[in-house]
Amino acid sequence: MDKEKLKNIPDLPGVYIMKDSDGGILYIGKAASLKNRVLSYFRERADISQRISMMVAKAADIGFFVTGSEAEALILEAALIKKHKPRYNVALKDDKSYPYLELTKNEDFPRLLITRRKGVYLPAGRDGSLFYGPYTDVKLLRKALGVMKRIFPLRTCRRMPKRPCLNYRIGQCYAPCVEAISKDAYYDIAKELKMFLNGDRIGLIENLSLKMRTAAAAKDYEKAAILRDRISALSVIPKIKLRITSRNEIEELKYLLRLKRPPKRIEAFDISDISGKEAVGSMVTFIDGKPSKDDYRKFKIRSVEGINDYEMMREIVRRRYERVKAERLPSPDLIIIDGGKGHLNAAVSVLEELGFAKLPVIGIAKQFEHIYLKSSKEPIIFSHSSPILHLIQRLRDEAHRFAISYHHVLRRKKIQDQFARLDGRG
Repeated sequence: MDKEKLKNIPDLPGVYIMKDSDGGILYIGKAASLKNRVLSYFRERADISQRISMMVAKAADIGFFVTGSEAEALILEAALIKKHKPRYNVALKDDKSYPYLELTKNEDFPRLLITRRKGVYLPAGRDGSLFYGPYTDVKLLRKALGVMKRIFPLRTCRRMPKRPCLNYRIGQCYAPCVEAISKDAYYDIAKELKMFLNGDRIGLIENLSLKMRTAAAAKDYEKAAILRDRISALSVIPKIKLRITSRNEIEELKYLLRLKRPPKRIEAFDISDISGKEAVGSMVTFIDGKPSKDDYRKFKIRSVEGINDYEMMREIVRRRYERVKAERLPSPDLIIIDGGKGHLNAAVSVLEELGFAKLPVIGIAKQFEHIYLKSSKEPIIFSHSSPILHLIQRLRDEAHRFAISYHHVLRRKKIQDQFARLDGRG
């Protein structure tokens, strides 16, 4: 096992996957801290079992999924074990009544419940239920159920009341009891819950993202906002404690953006113009998460007339990296573009022309604060409380501030020049 890879495992909740030299899956486990759990296998311990010792001896690689909490990791772990059936995951004993999650089926509005008896003595109307599990940690399962109730607000009542209950008021039920949601819309949520329980988080986020964009295009902003919040809740980016340092944020940025090394030097670009007039661009530089103001650069747009943000972005990126190439200046470890996929593609096309195709580049779209990669059509969706998102926003906002300040300088100078010409005439 590569010791450097072990050192780089994040100290975050999630699921880890041990693989042999052929890529076969040996074991799948969950952890509150991936780093601590995985490293514990490779320390010398007297209490380690023969089975674990044999597994560790065969382990050649480790993959992992970061989740928002250990409770979420519990659900993903069960789905992956069910799918891959790893050799070293010990089967649960038949004489123990481990709990399952049950998604009822033959009811007008399905419910998600915790049950201990799979497929045995189901009350009338619950035949054909879907079961997930079993789960060994009941306390953690109840926490996971609480998380899912917030993301997938299905009803929990045994009998439908005649008026909305407290769950409706706190946003954990859509009140099918008073037809506040259609049966089709309710079933859509149940289908999304099944995707989540089956471990298809990426497919689920893509599905919700498409619905959100459709709602936004139709100007149904309330629905788009609800979908945005659900996507954020499903994000693989956890809510890290606010005391995390800038260096830790940068380390996590490496993992979450799949960079080869932590981005020590980051350069961010923005465009500012009013109706295409006095258009300017800016570049700010952060080193180790802190502004390096001596490395800030401003650009007066020369080659673009009218409103064309993509061409303006191409111009400032070209001018910057032509200079980097000619003067052999240090290249950044990460480039941030203010804008969505179109702005990102504009910058990438120039970088490829100049021989900087391997530089990591991301775009941050203003509307929903989604992060776009050049290698993926779908964005990365961060939790709105994520410090990693806050770091990216901080760079973007600083680039925007610097561009606006330069734009205002040029506007004031133009006005002063106009008054000077008028005074000269007088």
